[in-house]
Amino acid sequence: MSFCLKTTVIKSEECKKVQNAIILLHGYGGDGRDISSLTLNWKRYLKDTIFLCPDAQQKCKINPNGFQWFDLSIDDQEYILNESKKSEITLKKYIEEVKSKYNLNDKNLCLSGFSQGCMMSISVGLTREFSLACIVGFSGKIINKEDLKKRILSKTNILLVHGDSDTVVDPYNLLEAKDYFLREKIEIITKLIKNCDHQISLEASSYALSFIKENFKNK
Repeated sequence: MSFCLKTTVIKSEECKKVQNAIILLHGYGGDGRDISSLTLNWKRYLKDTIFLCPDAQQKCKINPNGFQWFDLSIDDQEYILNESKKSEITLKKYIEEVKSKYNLNDKNLCLSGFSQGCMMSISVGLTREFSLACIVGFSGKIINKEDLKKRILSKTNILLVHGDSDTVVDPYNLLEAKDYFLREKIEIITKLIKNCDHQISLEASSYALSFIKENFKNK
């Protein structure tokens, strides 16, 4: 079975039967190979987990060697929201393909992403009918709070991690997201990494790994 998105697939050499899956969404202008570097450490501790790192469906207008989940070349929030919703449709189809291929249910899945991929993980994860094991986001934000509020269907546990020196996506978005999700009665944990810019640091990766392990264990 092939997926609707070109995918870098990684699993532990010790994995005999896939019990869980982590879908990793890259940032703006990146690709699945970029984000797959997270798996180098994670797969040693998640031996029954497969990691799926898809390329977004659009070539990036600013970096044609990479991809985008939605276009940022036009500074119009309504346009950005509408473009992101197109990617939501594709990613929801992709999740169902992953579930079918590996015979998994929603509680066996973690959706994670960096920057633009984090934004998509939040939107996709919370507007599906069934909760996932967890959502993990690095250096991102909620695309549109009012729109998301109208469309929330499930209340998956969320971890958001952000660097306090991020100049691409303001770390203040982390505080806004925490307040938002608490008001929506969604379980949220946040971690602000000191002296970290727009990247996934080793500390952020380790913190996320612990969160994912705990949520897979409690599924």
